[in-house]
Amino acid sequence: MSSICDVTGAKPSFGNAVSHSHRRTRRRWNPNVQRRRFRLADGTTVRLNISTTGLKIIDRDGIDSVVARLRARGVKL
Repeated sequence: MSSICDVTGAKPSFGNAVSHSHRRTRRRWNPNVQRRRFRLADGTTVRLNISTTGLKIIDRDGIDSVVARLRARGVKL
């Protein structure tokens, strides 16, 4: 599963892990992406890879408006 949020577009960010002796090794920070299934008002279900920030956006705006924005952007659901 890719760790990219369908709603916010959050991707992994990259940087250095710095040890106590100050050695640097590359690491990445993954967003908290989960696969969720939602039921729309017309009865169809949609599966989305969404981050926890995306969940808050869906709670605030509603799943129907978020899906309408995604379809306007050209995302295939």
